[in-house]
Amino acid sequence: MSKLLAVGTVAYDAIETPFGKTDKILGGSGTYVGLAASQFSVKTGIVSVVGGDFSTSYLEMMNAKGISTEGIEIIKEGKTFFWSGKYHNDMNTRDTLITELNVLETFSPVVPENFKDAGIVMLGNLHPLTQAAVLDQMSEKPKLVVLDTMNFWMDIALDHLHTVLKRVHVITINDEEARQLSGEYSLVNAAKKIHEMGPKYVVIKKGEHGALLFNEGKMFHAPALPLASVFDPTGAGDTFAGGFCGYLAKTEDNSFENMKNAVIYGSNLASFCVEKFGTERMQTLTAGEVKTRLQTFKELTQFDIKIS
Repeated sequence: MSKLLAVGTVAYDAIETPFGKTDKILGGSGTYVGLAASQFSVKTGIVSVVGGDFSTSYLEMMNAKGISTEGIEIIKEGKTFFWSGKYHNDMNTRDTLITELNVLETFSPVVPENFKDAGIVMLGNLHPLTQAAVLDQMSEKPKLVVLDTMNFWMDIALDHLHTVLKRVHVITINDEEARQLSGEYSLVNAAKKIHEMGPKYVVIKKGEHGALLFNEGKMFHAPALPLASVFDPTGAGDTFAGGFCGYLAKTEDNSFENMKNAVIYGSNLASFCVEKFGTERMQTLTAGEVKTRLQTFKELTQFDIKIS
């Protein structure tokens, strides 16, 4: 079983959707990745930074789930990264109301010694130079490096992003980001262009329309599970990435065929994430619930096509 190193934000979010609103609650890409990966009982460590205002109860909750928080730096005189957003009625679009970088502004990641040999590294949505700095600290070359990014870094740090992409095996981005990065509207052509930038595998997330996996001319599509209600889509993409990486760390099989399973496992966990605000659902999720919904996914996606 491979170790999983997750690098990303551990943050406070304040969220408003058509179903309600919250005050500051636990969020951040690193948090969602860690909680999703914890479902696979793999040794997971988070590298991030928080301020003195961050509740130690959240760190204790992560530790109780087997997530190592020794890589989370605490700057006592600083404040934790804070994001506030409001979702529109379609739940696919949102407005960012507040972004306070706080301690994240001067974040310099430090990988703990016992995670420098991690077999899988998940580089969350951070500046490409920060992502590269993590890879520079690894004592052994990871078997799999997965990177997430966004339009913002394409706008202000495209050259640095291209440099780090050459060191990455898998990229996970949404359809809009794939089109911007590649300059191609067709997602098939976009994946081809992104392959040429370095990643062997391209995962394109399409929200409620599922996810696409591309690898050297091969394609796989996993649907999103139709849900009766979606309370909050925040963190669904990071939860997907955490489930994807957690499954691969547990199975230690990075083949295209096994990545199909990883995409399904990631989609399955993301379907839970959206059922409540923030990380609330992921904190209480049980293995039994995960297994039951996986069966639902299986029934939704598996069938025989009769060709006459």
